[in-house]
Amino acid sequence: MNGAPSPAPARHGRKPGAPGRAGAAVCAAVLAFPHTVAGYLALLAYTAGTADPWERDAAAHSGFAAGTALVVVLVSALLTWAFVRAGWLRGWWYALPAVLAAAALPRLTVLAP
Repeated sequence: MNGAPSPAPARHGRKPGAPGRAGAAVCAAVLAFPHTVAGYLALLAYTAGTADPWERDAAAHSGFAAGTALVVVLVSALLTWAFVRAGWLRGWWYALPAVLAAAALPRLTVLAP
């Protein structure tokens, strides 16, 4: 043994040397924007109703909103992966993109108007 102290074990599942609460707060603030945008787009996809069953514009708008929501969810999932991998956030943050994708995907496919 060379007498050098060993690094301290990770506390609360975070890597040693990772930023604490301030880093987690910044990451959460960064992720709040794409999650809000994706949630709003998914809501728009579901509220785009048709006045008549043969109206194609509302179906196109619903599909565009749901598809855009999925793209934003993909970006937020990649950001979440990077932040969790860096040790700034915990693994439960993966649930938010998963829930938003689970809301947008059926409207784009099975529940399309």
